[in-house]
Order: sequence, then structure tokens, then C-alpha cells
Amino acid sequence: MSRITFYFVRHGESEGNKEGLFRGRRDFPLTELGKVQAEKVGEALKNIDFTLIASSPLKRAYDTAKYIARSRKVEVMEEFNNIYLAEWEGKKKSFIKENYPNEWSLWITEPEKLNLKGAETIDSVQKRALSGIEKIIKQYKNGTVCIVSHRAVLKPLLSGLLGVQKPYFWKLHFDTASYSIVEYEEKRGFTLIKLNVTHHLPRFEMERF
Repeated sequence: MSRITFYFVRHGESEGNKEGLFRGRRDFPLTELGKVQAEKVGEALKNIDFTLIASSPLKRAYDTAKYIARSRKVEVMEEFNNIYLAEWEGKKKSFIKENYPNEWSLWITEPEKLNLKGAETIDSVQKRALSGIEKIIKQYKNGTVCIVSHRAVLKPLLSGLLGVQKPYFWKLHFDTASYSIVEYEEKRGFTLIKLNVTHHLPRFEMERF
């Protein structure tokens, strides 16, 4: 019977987080605080013998994953890349609020309904992230897996795994360099064990929007 324990890690603070920007696929590096956060989550998980450590291809996630992996390999998986936000990427949230008031209102209430021209929807993020989980389960069957990704991926992903209905995006919270644990058993499906663990972090800034 297949049984896998998943550790879902949000990357450490990046320059885009610090500056209050919509990040999307922009490849922002970790800040100095983000590097400390990544080091701390690596220390918190150092005694876990991971079968697989997978990461989004973006630098802020991959570099966080390297702190967890230490000398082990990090496998890049496109399924866990961040949401693509088209023309919003790299823009300050204050600019979006002022210039896209209707879309901003959706973002802070029900982003599942947001459909920006040329951008990825929350539904499509959820679909591809879930396909990544299915791929891992088929390949590994049993073990302990660490996935380092982004807030806008982890929210729809965990909601999909646990069957949380829309609107779900703002019902879950993931701080930078936090980790959450979900267990998968073939007959039971997915069970949330821990959410947004942050006791290892020196400090962090809660990102509400």
C-alpha cells in the first residue's frame, strides 16, 4: 500500500516580498533575511531522510531547497512553479490597487475568480500542482517528500488535496520559510498533519495580500 509523507515548504523571503511586489515568475533572489530563514528551515528538517526534494525552478525556491537538501540533489519540477501573472508581475501592490481596482478587489476576496489577460488562473495552478503530486505518488509509492514552492501554489495545492471548496485561497496561510505536513495513504487519501510551522524562524513579516 502506498504511503508518502509530504513536507510543503514556502521559500524564504525574497526581494519581491520585501518590496511589496507581485512576484509571479519574476526570478527574485532571497534577501539576507530570506537566506537566514532558509537556513533555519533546513536545520529544522535536517534529520529527515527525504526520498525526494523537489523545487519550483525559481531561484528563491530552489535556493531555499538547497539549504534543506545540503549535499543531496534537488529535483526541479515545473508543476510547482509560481503562478504566472502577466502584466502584474514586478509591480507594487499599491499600483495594482490603484490602477486595477476591480481586479484588486477580486484578488483580496476571491482570487479564484480572477482571470487576467494572458495570466494563469488559480484553477490552472491547482491542476498542474496536483498533477505533480500524482506523478510523485506513481513514481515513489512510499517515502518522505519535500516540495519547496510558493504561496500561490501551496494554497490551491493543499486545498485540492484536502477537498477544500472555493473560495479557499484566503482560508489558508503560509509564512515565508514555513513548512506544512500532509500524509498520503492509498486507501485514506490525504490528511493534514501540521500547517504553517514557523517555530524555527527568527522573525518574519506576515504577508496578508
